[in-house]
Amino acid sequence: MTGVDARREDAVDELREADLLAHGELVPAGERAPDGGLAAAPIPVRCGRPLLYPVPVGDLPVYLRRRAEATGGSYVGALFAFDLDALPRGQRYTAAWFEVTLADLRALAARLDGDGGALGLTYLADDAEPASATATHVVAATRTRPGWLRRLASRAGTPRAHVFGIHRHEFGWAYEDPRGELLVPRAHGMHALLELPAGTTRVAGTLDVRVRVAGGRERYGAGLRESVRFDETLSPGCPVDGAAVRLCMAADVSGYSRRSTTAAEQVQRDLVALLSRVRRAAGVPDSDVAPQPQGDGQFTVLPVGIDEAVVISRLVRGLERHLRELNTGRAPADRLRLRVALHRGLVKAAANGWVGVAAVAVHRILDSPPLREALAARPAVDFVLGLPDVLFQDVIAHATQPPLPADFAPVTVDLPAKDFVEHGWLYVGPGAAG
Repeated sequence: MTGVDARREDAVDELREADLLAHGELVPAGERAPDGGLAAAPIPVRCGRPLLYPVPVGDLPVYLRRRAEATGGSYVGALFAFDLDALPRGQRYTAAWFEVTLADLRALAARLDGDGGALGLTYLADDAEPASATATHVVAATRTRPGWLRRLASRAGTPRAHVFGIHRHEFGWAYEDPRGELLVPRAHGMHALLELPAGTTRVAGTLDVRVRVAGGRERYGAGLRESVRFDETLSPGCPVDGAAVRLCMAADVSGYSRRSTTAAEQVQRDLVALLSRVRRAAGVPDSDVAPQPQGDGQFTVLPVGIDEAVVISRLVRGLERHLRELNTGRAPADRLRLRVALHRGLVKAAANGWVGVAAVAVHRILDSPPLREALAARPAVDFVLGLPDVLFQDVIAHATQPPLPADFAPVTVDLPAKDFVEHGWLYVGPGAAG
């Protein structure tokens, strides 16, 4: 889950002429009309000029940093965009594919992001803030491309992109819903992290677009008449905001409002002591944090510069161990059961607490139906944890210590009243010891 804002189709601006690489036509494949012409009219498509920006090795996710140190390659972020034309009444796009082929066979896609959340962008209202060091560079780069960050936001009622071709010079994104329940949008934005040979100064290749159309009795596929060529010179990059990206943690007690005043006081004492022990066991001393009390919950911003792979693993294992110890021997109604969420982003202390998109997004996850339902459906479980897709991709997907990737299940946080859609991951803690 990363705080990806829900967007309507009409909220995404069309590509500006200044940002266009080429106009093209998608030609129906296969069947011909009786007169030998095309079975359907060509579909206009507009391809944006790729936006490339350098990413310093020190700002890469840890697993790519290690790879860069071993291979000596350089890393470049790449933003792609295309617009499909509106179809005749009664027809709709049921699938769209965008493919990139790099001319240099030594170059490859080190990472492909299905949306802004996977990249590390957190959206609230019209703001997009970075939730990773890598994302700070895309935010800086897109100052010259108004509207491109919005293209990366998830949109309610549309399929999420599936990526293909990681670690290859040919790669792409597929937007399709086999069940036919979601609408494929007409305006798209995609992000890749490219690994290039050392000393590379230009990136060249071709772009291809394909679609599938349905409506009434008509069902057909169409693709570009000719691949669109691109050849871009690498720029030195733009200055980035010097603010640090920090990990945020929020916790909330289940069933707090049903307890008596005396019991609620005990719950608060237990919660504060528990979370302090958990953080210390993860290597975060009390002197490095300033937890924000919330009665039945707590919000904490962790220090700058922590090793997230180590800290997150220890936090989860600490929650398991200390909740088990606390709840052993307690009656079911007296157990401390928690919803916990993690997020990452630019936050800063203000007059009455922390401010920043990540500080809001972590509470969206914490209070979301997937976490509430998971805990309610498993009375023996001590806690559930939700985190955004960017943390899963950057940290959990490469974990060698529990929790491991297989321990998580994908979820979507869809909060229409908050205009918020977020793809993320759910971890269910172990059951009570008895």
